[in-house]
Amino acid sequence: MELVEESPYRFRIDRRDPMRVPGVVFASRSLLPDAGEDRSLEQVANVATLPGIVGASYAMPDVHWGYGFPIGGVAATDVAAGGVVSPGGVGFDISCGVRLLTADLDRAGLRPRLDALLDGLGAATPRGMGRGAVWHLADRAELDAVLRGGSRYAVERGYGVRRDLDRCEDGGAVDDADPAQVSERAVQRGAGQVGSLGSGNHFLEVQAVEEVYDTAAAAAFGLRAGQVTVMIHCGSRGLGHQICTDHVRAMEQAMPGYGIEVPDRQLACAPVSSPEGRAYLGAMAAAANYARANRQLLTHAARQVFTRVLGCDLDLVYDISHNLAKIETHDVDGAGRRLCVHRKGATRALPPGHPHLPDDLRAVGQPVLIPGSMGTGSYVLTGVAGSPAFASTCHGAGRVRSRNQATKAERGRDPRRELEALDIAVRGASRRGLAEEMPAAYKDVTAVVAAAEGAGLCRRVARLVPLGVVKG
Repeated sequence: MELVEESPYRFRIDRRDPMRVPGVVFASRSLLPDAGEDRSLEQVANVATLPGIVGASYAMPDVHWGYGFPIGGVAATDVAAGGVVSPGGVGFDISCGVRLLTADLDRAGLRPRLDALLDGLGAATPRGMGRGAVWHLADRAELDAVLRGGSRYAVERGYGVRRDLDRCEDGGAVDDADPAQVSERAVQRGAGQVGSLGSGNHFLEVQAVEEVYDTAAAAAFGLRAGQVTVMIHCGSRGLGHQICTDHVRAMEQAMPGYGIEVPDRQLACAPVSSPEGRAYLGAMAAAANYARANRQLLTHAARQVFTRVLGCDLDLVYDISHNLAKIETHDVDGAGRRLCVHRKGATRALPPGHPHLPDDLRAVGQPVLIPGSMGTGSYVLTGVAGSPAFASTCHGAGRVRSRNQATKAERGRDPRRELEALDIAVRGASRRGLAEEMPAAYKDVTAVVAAAEGAGLCRRVARLVPLGVVKG
């Protein structure tokens, strides 16, 4: 895949049939995928063939191979011009995302109680592949209420406070959810998992603010140097996975009727305005609300532990998703157009002054939460004006090794001991689960953030370092 370097942090894949637009990769040379091992740039070109796509098929600095779309892929389609929605542009873990909370406590004050805190968080956080959750729903009607109301419904039921919703993307819930489009199999998979962490790269991490780059934005976010924070990374569990599976199949069958051909069946899609497109968006929104409620429930459990062990509460900085398709209005060729913006392993990053931001954040922009690989730092960023990719930026470090490759690389080593040698406490993960997520499996998150900032996608606010982690 030939790349043309347009600037130090921007590369172009020229349009060729059947591409409708070029591909654009935001990265430094050192972050570009290895073409011999990672075909994600081919996926960038494939996404550029989607009906109705505008601008370009974009890839963030953490780009790597995914299902249909690359992880770190962004694409917007024009709804009025027959633009499509593709479940592969969202992924299986719908609305997987990150939330960050702060404690009124410095790391020095936490140190004597860190082990007790991690023990409490480990016991209070359901995780792993199976069932188990903070909230045991009474029946399908209550699950439907979660699918419609997300964090809003959780807060109504006492799992949080009203301010939490002000600091959540979409006020804690996507409005157009349609539980009727969620299959019974998806319901069965999700019914027992509301308020659970899952496995893989999901985690609950106790951190501290190591460095502040933008004091005004940090103050607006509620961050200060030395402060203890908690980061939660999880999504829609088995429910979201099943929804993606169901609707990919439905769109595969529907595409011939719309005259749509794609170079990869994993890019199965349908016009946004079609029955299949509307059905997927309704089911996707339901899964997104499930994911927001999931993080809200885990927040509730963490708050109880912090109160019991440390006598302090946790305040929400922000909750943001990085696997979603949203109908948004953006300027294209000088005119506002209604677009379906796919962000797959990419994060919305609204600039200062945006009307969708709460009043106390509007002057500085939207908090953007970028977790590093386990054992390395994480970053808090903010959106900037003039973003070249529909107000989107990276979502994490980005894999360079598969889970199997990472496990083989750690053979004969003790990942838990390696983390503890870095003064990072670990609770609950298997050796294999830790080995899959060690830093060597990922790109350097500092380099990823530097490339995103250099490309004009975002701006650094603060860097966080891990103190202890709870994993499945």
